[in-house]
Amino acid sequence: MLFFASSRQSILISSQSPAASRWCLAAAQQHAITAGATIRAPSRIVRSSVFSSSTTTNARRALSAATATSSHQAAARRTAFVAVMGVVAMTIDYHNHTNTGVLSVGALPSHSSSRCDSSSQTTRTTTTTDCDAINVGKITTEPITKILFPALVNGMSLAGVGVRVKYMFVNVYAVGAYFDPIAMMAIKQGTTNDIETALVDPTYPRTIRIVMNRGLSVDKFINAIVEAVEPRLKGKNLDTLDEFKELFPKVDLTEGDEVEMTIRGDVLLLKTGLGVGTIRSRPFTEAMCDVYFGKDAVSPTLKNDVLKGIPNL
Repeated sequence: MLFFASSRQSILISSQSPAASRWCLAAAQQHAITAGATIRAPSRIVRSSVFSSSTTTNARRALSAATATSSHQAAARRTAFVAVMGVVAMTIDYHNHTNTGVLSVGALPSHSSSRCDSSSQTTRTTTTTDCDAINVGKITTEPITKILFPALVNGMSLAGVGVRVKYMFVNVYAVGAYFDPIAMMAIKQGTTNDIETALVDPTYPRTIRIVMNRGLSVDKFINAIVEAVEPRLKGKNLDTLDEFKELFPKVDLTEGDEVEMTIRGDVLLLKTGLGVGTIRSRPFTEAMCDVYFGKDAVSPTLKNDVLKGIPNL
C-alpha cells in the first residue's frame, strides 16, 4: 500500500521502490491539475520506509494496547459506580429506630438466620424458612430472644419489636411490626392517643413478622391466635376463624421459622415458608390489629416499642 502527503515544501512518499515514488508524485500533480490548482514542485522529496511491515506491526500492537487500556478504564468506572451505589444504599434509612449499629444491604438469608448473644459474644445460626425479608439499613435485635429483624419488609419500615411470653417465662416467639411510613406521616406527628387509634385501624397498612424462638406444634400456635381473635370479633364473621386455620400448612413450627401477616384494610395476607393465603374480612383484620396493638395486647413489649418507633418512621 502507498501513502503520500503533500505540503508547500515537500512530499513524503512511502514505498519500497523509486518507481512507485515517481508514480505517486505524478498522481498528485495530475490530481492538482484536474482540480484547477497551481502546481508547485516540492523543494524536496523524502523517501521513507516509515510504514514498513515491522512498523505496521508495532502500530497494531500499540492500537491493541490502547484498546485494552480503554476497556480497563471502562471497567474501573463501572466498578466505582457500583461501589458508590452500595454506599448510598447502606446510608438509606440509617437513622431508623433500632437497637444495634449493624448495617445490612439486601435480604436476610432465606435458609439461615444469625443470632448474636451479647453476653458471650458468640453467634448462633438456626434454620429458617423462605420468607422474604428484603432490607436496607440497620438490623434490630429483639432484646430478650436476640432474634434479628431487618429494617424493611414488604416495602414497610420497622417501627418496633417485642416478644410473646407464655406462662410468665416461656418466650414463644419474637415479633416485629412494620408500617408504611407514608401512610403514617400525619399520624406520627400526633399525640400518643392518635397513634394508638391508628394502630388498631387496619386502614393503615402493616406487616406483623413472627420469628419462632422455640419449636411448637402448628395446632398450638394457631389455637393461641384464634383464642385471642375470637372474642374480639364480637360474633361477626366467625367463619373466618376456620379460614385462618386452613391457611397454615400442617407442619409443626421449629425454632427460626417465620410467619408474616400483612394487613391492608379488609385483607389479611398470611405468608409462611410453605405458601401464602388471604382472608378478606374487615372485622377479622380489626380483631387482629387489636390482638397486637389494642389495650390488652398479647405482646406489651411490642406495643410499647412501636409507640416509641412510629414518630421516628
